[in-house]
Amino acid sequence: MEAIQEVGAGVDSRPRVLGIPVCVATMDETVAAVEALIQSEGHHLVVTADASGIVIAQEDQALRDIYHSASWVTADSNGVVWALGRQGIKTERVSGVDLADRLLALSAAKGYRVFFLGAAPGVAQAAKEKMILKHPGCNIVGTHDGHFPESDFEFIAREIAPTKPDILLVAMGIPRQEKFIQLTKEIIGSKVAMGVGGTLDVMSGQVKRAPILIQKLKIEWLWRTLANPKKFKKFLTLPKFWRMVRQEKR
Repeated sequence: MEAIQEVGAGVDSRPRVLGIPVCVATMDETVAAVEALIQSEGHHLVVTADASGIVIAQEDQALRDIYHSASWVTADSNGVVWALGRQGIKTERVSGVDLADRLLALSAAKGYRVFFLGAAPGVAQAAKEKMILKHPGCNIVGTHDGHFPESDFEFIAREIAPTKPDILLVAMGIPRQEKFIQLTKEIIGSKVAMGVGGTLDVMSGQVKRAPILIQKLKIEWLWRTLANPKKFKKFLTLPKFWRMVRQEKR
């Protein structure tokens, strides 16, 4: 499978969106690639790159370096899919929330150990309870909220480490979640760690996904903004992303 071969190919072989390498793969290929990472040596970062994250990375060198060092980078927005399309590259959107759900199904099937970190107090635990009902047998070995200062990153990592997760899902928003993973990956020792934004809010039922029609119309970003005005700042990165991609040399 081409996607599996790409896991070890390095970022230089991947197409780029505003300088950020992105893996071109279907959801099924991505799940297979992540499982290959779980079964391989080392500690791997999977990045779900949306338009806002790529815009932030233009001015945040630490985040940009993290994107470049990641073992896998999904196209996690229709904007990124559109930007690749301008290069003549066809791919599908692989969203963090959908990929996380597929990994929980994989955990149920194969016993991979999963840890939920992030969101407000109580949300990660509620997400665990809902996901155990949705995916009976999924092996969620622990949860912790994301309300702690950066000065506590190492302390929280040492609390998580004894659970020995294969998959660490971190829902603390871009770029905090990626920086947490990068700083603590050797301490926690998970095979794969992935930043998943608001995924635990969705899994817990605190936030509803957009209706299927809205998703098919590719305006889920508008639904999220109207449902949560706090996301308006993130919304403002979208026209900036569009303008930057339009100005980039093809």
